[in-house]
Amino acid sequence: MRSRSRDPGVLLVPAFALLAVLFVLPLAWFFVGVFAEADGIADLADWFAIVLTSRAVVTAMITTNWISLLVTAITLLVGYPIAYYLATHTGWRFALVLFCIIVPYFTSVIVRTYSWMVLLGRNGIINQALQSAGLIDAPLALLYNKAGVLVGMTYVLMPYMILTLYAAMRGIDPSLTRAAYGLGAGRIYTFWRIYFPLSLHGVVSGSLIVFILAIGFFITPALMGGPGDVMIAMLIERAVEITLDWMSAAIMALVLLAVTLVLYAFYYRFTDVRRMMGA
Repeated sequence: MRSRSRDPGVLLVPAFALLAVLFVLPLAWFFVGVFAEADGIADLADWFAIVLTSRAVVTAMITTNWISLLVTAITLLVGYPIAYYLATHTGWRFALVLFCIIVPYFTSVIVRTYSWMVLLGRNGIINQALQSAGLIDAPLALLYNKAGVLVGMTYVLMPYMILTLYAAMRGIDPSLTRAAYGLGAGRIYTFWRIYFPLSLHGVVSGSLIVFILAIGFFITPALMGGPGDVMIAMLIERAVEITLDWMSAAIMALVLLAVTLVLYAFYYRFTDVRRMMGA
């Protein structure tokens, strides 16, 4: 029997300890400290009812889920062909496409958001190019609305979808598609009946990752959205920084955390990491 000191799991102890000290304990202290101000369970329940049924919170939750669903759908539609290309090609083209995905991934979200603000502004590059080409007479409203939020969030979250799909597609045995071609199946039939079903676990995993990240997004919608595009994270920030309503902020944050944990449980349940890595 190996000694416990040789167990590789011991190497995870410092990481878990750091996570507990820097994340779990402050979060628990915040919720305990705020909820301790309530006069019993009944008062706390009344606070939950008031906050979660308020017009602002309900509207923000609907907006958050709708924008997150749209961003997830767009990243899937755009990211799937790119991931498929990466999984089926090699050489310098593969390296170039992967470089274009990885470099923005390691760039600050604020930098990427401000870059899109420069591109989409009324005097931005896109509007100037369209006006110079004679396609439009006046600048288009591409910023400070839902369109701007969708563009910015989709661009920021695209690498998560592409890399997740690519990892899933790399685990698909190429001999299965070659066998289908050998039996006379066409490319479209082979893709829909063999390749796409085998990549569905990557689709589910990528969609859950993007949706989980999208519902808690703050920077991009705050900078690129309009008055009607307030998401739940922005409402929490306003309750903490502007109105100093800590109880409402704690309740909204707790609901957002609960939704995130539930979605992560689905991700953990339906995602086979070993299968995605080709094991």
